[in-house]
Amino acid sequence: MSRTLAILKPDCVKRNLAGEVIARIQKANFKIVGLKMVRLTKETAGEFYAVHKERPFYAGLVEFMTSGPCVPIVLEKEDAFEEFRKLIGATDPKEAAAGTIRRDFAESKGENIVHGSDSPENAEREIGFFFSERELVELK
Repeated sequence: MSRTLAILKPDCVKRNLAGEVIARIQKANFKIVGLKMVRLTKETAGEFYAVHKERPFYAGLVEFMTSGPCVPIVLEKEDAFEEFRKLIGATDPKEAAAGTIRRDFAESKGENIVHGSDSPENAEREIGFFFSERELVELK
């Protein structure tokens, strides 16, 4: 079993799609071992997305991620990172495969409903950003 981080972004929460997206995640046999709702500040969003600081979309991403509450979720499954990336689809919903979360719900590349860790190493770092070990539930 491995873990990955998902974040239901502010557009997902604002459009009342969180329950539907979580249902899709569970139907794909992911186990939820941590879940909370947070409101990122410019400082925390900037720290989380620091890897993109030099990219042209960074300021817009920080602005978007602070525009409303979001829902970080720790998911567990065999090959969690790879399997979750398949479930959510490409960053640009127009390029995402049919039946993926982004293809079905996202309105644009910038507001694409959900974040998924892009590597097992980043998944570990990102989980630690939002959750302490005691906040994660071991499922049998």
